[in-house]
Amino acid sequence: MTRLFNDPAAFADEALEGFTAAHRRWVRPVTGGVVRATATPAGEVAVVIGGGSGHYPAFSGLVGRGLAHGAAVGNVFASPSARQIHSVATAAHAGGGVLLMYGNYAGDVLHFGQAAERLAADGVETRTFAVADDISSAGPEESAKRRGIAGDLPVFKAAAAAAEQGLPLEEVLRVAERAGARTRSFGIAFSGCTLPGADHPLFTVPEARMAVGLGIHGEPGIGEEALPTADEAARLLVETLLKELPEDVADPAGERAAVILNGLGSVKYEELFVVYRRVAALLGDAGVEIVDPEVGELVTSFDMAGISLTLTWLDDRLEELWRAPADTPAYRKGALDAAEPDLDRASVTAAAQDIAVPAAPVVPAASDASRGAADTVLAALDAVARVVDAHADELGRIDAVAGDGDHGIGMRRGSTAAHRAAADAHGLGAGAGTVLTRAADAWADKAGGTSGALWGTILRSLGTALGDRDAPDAARVAEGVTDASAAVRRLGGAEVGDKTMVDVLVPFADALAAATAEGLSLADAWDRAATTATAAAAGTADLLPRRGRARPHAERSLGTPDAGAHSLALITRAVHGALLDHH
Repeated sequence: MTRLFNDPAAFADEALEGFTAAHRRWVRPVTGGVVRATATPAGEVAVVIGGGSGHYPAFSGLVGRGLAHGAAVGNVFASPSARQIHSVATAAHAGGGVLLMYGNYAGDVLHFGQAAERLAADGVETRTFAVADDISSAGPEESAKRRGIAGDLPVFKAAAAAAEQGLPLEEVLRVAERAGARTRSFGIAFSGCTLPGADHPLFTVPEARMAVGLGIHGEPGIGEEALPTADEAARLLVETLLKELPEDVADPAGERAAVILNGLGSVKYEELFVVYRRVAALLGDAGVEIVDPEVGELVTSFDMAGISLTLTWLDDRLEELWRAPADTPAYRKGALDAAEPDLDRASVTAAAQDIAVPAAPVVPAASDASRGAADTVLAALDAVARVVDAHADELGRIDAVAGDGDHGIGMRRGSTAAHRAAADAHGLGAGAGTVLTRAADAWADKAGGTSGALWGTILRSLGTALGDRDAPDAARVAEGVTDASAAVRRLGGAEVGDKTMVDVLVPFADALAAATAEGLSLADAWDRAATTATAAAAGTADLLPRRGRARPHAERSLGTPDAGAHSLALITRAVHGALLDHH
């Protein structure tokens, strides 16, 4: 378990602070993460990677020459927010455009996609690429839905080495696509990880058993098998990966492969070496030429006891990029000439931080009526934070049935940050719209992940609808909720029936709009809609998930409601209480 921490909510920030203090030769801190401390040639494509904390050396430890130009770092097991990614990319940009790279998880896809849109609006040419190497998370026919695990490293490295060769953005992206298409990973685990402050692991494995095909966010495996010997584990990993070759590789014999045997957190290096000796022999028996193998902790999951094997099938170009030198805090290869510190980009870094955080605590002008409505908004956000805190453990338990179990933690981070930001804005005399939009940004930044992106979208849609000029009536609130429903579906791609929060948000929005159209007061209309939301959340127990981390474990979730749907229903009822108190 994770033993050394202060406030669990501050763990990721404090870890990043200590990391940058220890590695100033390679990195310097910026809002949202780190960038290289060394100068990047003007016009070079900036490869910016990122993801949640808890996976060190991914992602901050991979920043440096020969690898990433910057890393956006989210909270524990949660993607960084779009604002954080935008900040890091702005600081890393050297005039050649930006390639954003990340593991293929819904939250990362949402936040990195939003960041790309913001960078493009700034005039920065930007592309995105999601690594999807975990063969256990989807079949070959659905490879685009696979998770990104330890295959992140060879794909990141290929793109970064191509960027350092001076290739333009589109060619760097093509290199990433080629490397991603030829990378496969598979993992096993013997126990789950325990997050800072938690008193139990995210999943458990029975005595003398192992989980097969697990994720790196505490997701349980797709199956269980008897605990193997080291040689048996090696055979399972190798044989599983050799069953699925890239389309242009007919036979492994005579092929070259970059090989990574990755420790997930608490398997000792000596154990890894015992396994690798058999991995190397088996690949050799299959006729595979191993190129620059890596054995160690490269993409971890806190204290998870497990290992994964990654094969990247190389051609001449990919081998050149894999062998290219690199110098980062956690990954070094070959030799590079001495580099000059990046002394000329302080103004760029400052600009990135100004973008991410307002320079002064000012709010837009608001009418007295809107400031009065902001009192109710603040009370509602307080109610949201309190109900989430009271049910966080329950939400985590529900989420752990088929997911990674962190929904309660993420919702607590987001709702608490949102209430705090709203209170700050309210104290400065902000109107209802600004209070909500400040809360939206704070929720997205602190929660990260899919829920952070979606709740940020919900609050921002409401804030836009309410504005800072007038006292919002029931119809305007209903309009904002309807806009939020449409925005969440557009952003996340889910529809009713997918077993997500959308299964509650859509009927809630429809019921609220219908009730206000009948002339009901906001409190009465919200009451009716909240009752609809509660019933809809319960109904998700009968659905099979078609999106998100629970999808690979769909059958396990039958009989259990969706955690995001359940939390939304709880929140709608809590907000009704605030509306009654401020009626």
